[in-house]
Amino acid sequence: MLNRLFFPALAALALGLVALAMAWPQGLGDRSWGPFGHPPVQRTPEMQAAMKRETEASEQRLNQARSAVSDLQTQAISPTQ
Repeated sequence: MLNRLFFPALAALALGLVALAMAWPQGLGDRSWGPFGHPPVQRTPEMQAAMKRETEASEQRLNQARSAVSDLQTQAISPTQ
């Protein structure tokens, strides 16, 4: 392909992709501007509640594991038999 056609086409493609990225930046982060996009899923009340439940369950499992290890260490140091 001729360089005088290839590089301008490549530049136009790059500018088009930059323009698309400016109009459609939404992933899991911020909302797109203007008529584009929707509120991020992670900011909906249902997802916030689900993330909170998941965090609390994870903390509870972690605390149970820590107490189990502590109990096993206590039994290893001073068995009650």
